[in-house]
Amino acid sequence: MLSRRHFTLSATALGVTMLGISGCSRPSERTTEDLSSEAGLTDSGLPIVTEELTLAFGGAKSPLAPDYEAMELVKTWKADSGIEITWNNEPDEVWGEKKNLLLASGELPDALFNSGLSDAEVAKYGANGTLIALEDLIEEHAPTLAGILAERPDIKAAITASDGHIYTLPSVEEMGLVEFPSMLFLNTDWLEEFGLEMPTTVEEYHQVLLAFKENGPAGTLPLSFLDTGAIADLIAAIGGQPDNADHRIVEDGKVVYTANKDGFRDAIAELHTWYGEGLIDQESFSQDYVKFVSKGKADPQTLGSFYFWEIPEVVGPERADQYAIVPIFPGPDGVQRACVANNQEINRGAFAITRTNEYAAATLRWADMLFDPVMSAQANWGPIGVSQQLNADGMLEQIPVGEGETEQERRVKCAPGGPKIITAKDFETVVLAEPRAAERQAQIAEFFEPHRANEKYPPVMLSVEELDRISTIEADISTLVTEKIATWVVKGGIEEEWDGYVAQLDTIGLPEVVEVYQTAYDRFSENA
Repeated sequence: MLSRRHFTLSATALGVTMLGISGCSRPSERTTEDLSSEAGLTDSGLPIVTEELTLAFGGAKSPLAPDYEAMELVKTWKADSGIEITWNNEPDEVWGEKKNLLLASGELPDALFNSGLSDAEVAKYGANGTLIALEDLIEEHAPTLAGILAERPDIKAAITASDGHIYTLPSVEEMGLVEFPSMLFLNTDWLEEFGLEMPTTVEEYHQVLLAFKENGPAGTLPLSFLDTGAIADLIAAIGGQPDNADHRIVEDGKVVYTANKDGFRDAIAELHTWYGEGLIDQESFSQDYVKFVSKGKADPQTLGSFYFWEIPEVVGPERADQYAIVPIFPGPDGVQRACVANNQEINRGAFAITRTNEYAAATLRWADMLFDPVMSAQANWGPIGVSQQLNADGMLEQIPVGEGETEQERRVKCAPGGPKIITAKDFETVVLAEPRAAERQAQIAEFFEPHRANEKYPPVMLSVEELDRISTIEADISTLVTEKIATWVVKGGIEEEWDGYVAQLDTIGLPEVVEVYQTAYDRFSENA
């Protein structure tokens, strides 16, 4: 039996890594001979190997997920492929710490599954040989993925590093949901009780908030949100400036920073007026998720309106019908602007093979098995017979969840994730969207998509050099902007301080950041 060792950090390696000494040594370029043929690597199809082969995988998983060996789908993968996996997947926070130690020490698993690698880590550990380049292996041993990449150069461009190599495999779910992550929801019971109509302009919304403040119960919160990234549509409606959580958008192929534009200034100034009138939750710039959603479930009900992903998660299913989505308000020029976030449906880092792997070809064949559309759907939502079933049209659809369990809870318990691709086309021919996802798709199609205000910044992978140039600058800019926005909304003063703030952004290095993102955008556009 061919077997790979369990990977653990020795006390020596842990101590060296934590002392920072490991940075003195650089992992060598991969010289490991591929022994897949000795495991009986087949030419195509399943099984992948005819001899017993065990590989060691490490990565992240949901805290609610069981050990991967216990998952029905993982058992199917083992039976189909002939490859046994020793799984060392840890809850996200635990893996975040363990991953850095493993990569620095060189005591590596054969592959990273749900790797949790940042772009900076992919660039760094790809360049130094810790992660092996996969493009040649994909052409030779991953026919399913190779075919998809040939049809979708944008996916290929998204997973290709600036040096031209592919170090990680993607996770793709094209449902059109993440570009508009924050919607405005309003308490329609209060509208009816106070004799008000659904607002259609910022001015009308302002009047509704004033009415909520005046007539609602003690402790009423007319408007609450988690941070300023959530209210980009409101900023656009007040000041006419599209925005998102990154304050980085694309307009006509040009990268634009938004938090130094006059329209942004005007919106923040108006929000200070609202804050002074008691219309904005005072904790909106500091509260965490738990604090935020607790306000929606308070008794008596005190939440007049809020920006978030969906209604039930904030106020609970029993109050969900008391709230409704608010259409996009027109800006000062009468144009409705639905701001597009930079959230990506093409995500890197789902899977990577390390330089110590002696069976890279077999490992990549194993990963390619997951890119079959039906298998990708099961990896994403759970196996057929457990969380999905075939309907009369031959499409996969969700099995209704049992009492006391949500779709999300079931999903994390039976769907391992990892490398997968479910394209928009697959949602027409292979799998139906979850009911809650289908509802959101309809909301986006009706309220947001017709008023798309900007392009999102695409899933560009910056080079090590580009990251080195801007990482410190970006951190300083983010700190300044976040602090100033909160201060100006709460205390005012934006009009007097604006010119100095804009100059300070330039001094910190904002033009250089924009230049780097523009260069990377142009590079991506050429490849896509």
